[in-house]
Amino acid sequence: MDRRFFLGGTLALGAGACIPPDQSPLGRLVAELRIIEAAGGGTLGVEIFNTVTGASVGINQDRRFGHASSFKFSLAAMVLALDAAGRIDADRQVRWSEADLMWVSPFTRERLSTGATLRELARATQITSDNTAANVLLRELGGPAGLTAFWRSIGDEVSRLDRYEPEMNLVTAAEYRDTTTPAAMARTVAKIVYGDVLPEKERAELKGWMVATETGLKRVRAGLPEGWVAGDKTGTSGLIGATEYNYIDIGFAEGPKGEGPLTFACYFRARQTVDEMLASGQETLARVGRIIKEFAEPERGLPLVGKLY
Repeated sequence: MDRRFFLGGTLALGAGACIPPDQSPLGRLVAELRIIEAAGGGTLGVEIFNTVTGASVGINQDRRFGHASSFKFSLAAMVLALDAAGRIDADRQVRWSEADLMWVSPFTRERLSTGATLRELARATQITSDNTAANVLLRELGGPAGLTAFWRSIGDEVSRLDRYEPEMNLVTAAEYRDTTTPAAMARTVAKIVYGDVLPEKERAELKGWMVATETGLKRVRAGLPEGWVAGDKTGTSGLIGATEYNYIDIGFAEGPKGEGPLTFACYFRARQTVDEMLASGQETLARVGRIIKEFAEPERGLPLVGKLY
């Protein structure tokens, strides 16, 4: 535990000294999340959801946060769901122009001359966070409103997408567009990865893409013990001309002894210098990974909280 983390946690505990602490298993985990939030110097939104029992724990679960690139997980899932339902052909070839290319578009830049299938674009936008692939898919599938409609169709009444890349990254604390909440997204991930949104074959395909997504290896997954299987989709955004940065990580985690399966949705918004960007945010989310392990321990006897998804 580094000195900054210790001091931040001490301040957080001191601020709440006049409030009788909740000594229940869930109460202690909430207190740990508050310490992580204080140490990071920002606003942390977390929901950890047990897909078997319906138990959950978190902080700021109903506060809105921007998606950044994390929306691409749901976009990839939508491609697979629509193909499985016979509404689109995921193996249909599409093309784009050089004018469509954006930064962080390794796959679409390489395939500019040949194009790619919708399935290939879905894989690329999930695994490599290819921005151009995301915009091409949105354009082919009804735009941001199409993805919002997909969320509504699976029971998510909160998440929304309103703009394309890169404008959808411009989300302030007061913004409503292009946002979700940790509580809503943790359950949406559960429905997609473990529910009936996708047939078994497509669920396995998407989970494989999530495990292969290396952008999350230094975030929540970095805090999980060895032997756990996890996959995710991350997002990172910073407001132009400001020093506010957003770090997101959503995904699933399965313990080697049958812990879970769990889904998580983590959002961290902090005012930082350019030098502090990324490393500090990733460190905060990695600490949430350790809470996931604690939450999953069967001997804690955590009670049923909320509703089964």
